Amino acid sequence: MIICMKQGAPRTQADHVIKAVEDAGLEPAPLFGTERTVIAVLGDERELDMKKFKAMEGVENVMPVLRPYQLVSRESHQGDTIVDFGNGVKIGGKEDIAIMAGPCSVETEELIMDVAEHVKQKGAQFLRGGAFKPRTGPYSFQGHGEEALKWMKKAGEKTGLKVVTEVLDTQHVDMMYDYIDMYQVGARNMQNFELLKALGRKDKPVLLKRGMSAKFNEFLLAAEYIAKEGNSKIVLCERGIRTFCGYSRNTIDINVIPWVKKMSHLPIILDPSHGTGSYEMVQPIAMAGVAAGADGIMMEVHPRPEQAWSDGDQSIKYDTLDTVLDGIHKIAEVVRK
Repeated sequence: MIICMKQGAPRTQADHVIKAVEDAGLEPAPLFGTERTVIAVLGDERELDMKKFKAMEGVENVMPVLRPYQLVSRESHQGDTIVDFGNGVKIGGKEDIAIMAGPCSVETEELIMDVAEHVKQKGAQFLRGGAFKPRTGPYSFQGHGEEALKWMKKAGEKTGLKVVTEVLDTQHVDMMYDYIDMYQVGARNMQNFELLKALGRKDKPVLLKRGMSAKFNEFLLAAEYIAKEGNSKIVLCERGIRTFCGYSRNTIDINVIPWVKKMSHLPIILDPSHGTGSYEMVQPIAMAGVAAGADGIMMEVHPRPEQAWSDGDQSIKYDTLDTVLDGIHKIAEVVRK
């Protein structure tokens, strides 16, 4: 951290700031100029309250040097984090592209079993599906809850797929634990800090989706909440952000994928289904995400999208899934050599 004193600020004001830095357990390195004083702060500044220093008399500006996120940054961990689910299923590093596929919502036991068997045959490693559905309208289908979790677990055990589904509330964390292999935090809950902390105290992987209007730092700081509680098994997910664009459901931020790779050691996947809102756009955007460095793709698959209880317009049919996966794997072969 760099603390710049105002031009002409008396030495007594600088000394007061220096004393505050020392009291915080860090080392001040003051540079006394003819017109102003600049104080460099040596040590890990992220535990400091920057607003406290900005409010001190004579201080003109306070500039952080370190990233506000510590545990999930490249500064703390140079290698890539690889999240291991057992049985050879991993996300991150140079592992195979992870494919998470399934319906938007778990409608019936028969449906989730049918989808699981189909996507497993096509090479997916994860079964996705909503047991609890956060919906914009209160009259829309909200999910079957725990009953749907039972169906997903049964489908996962039969096919060998790892089960990932969204957790909406801290009250559900313990209940869901034995049914799933990975908790999903949806975009609306990215800054539900109590939920993030509760998941951080578990030993299961967490898929953290980016909030609809979240800045880059906010995205990684949400992951920091989980890591700070002790859970380092975190996978980030870009699912589109809100912009002025009106021709798609959201705007996929492809930029964030290489930026995460540069600034963080965590793996990141892409959800082109929610990002575009159109089944026709899933393949090209998924391919673009893999080209940018994504570690996996999450997509919605349904045998009869026109009859889906939610998000049918962005769901891939069985007969087009092969084409989508073929495009993804061709790009992966080129960029991941």
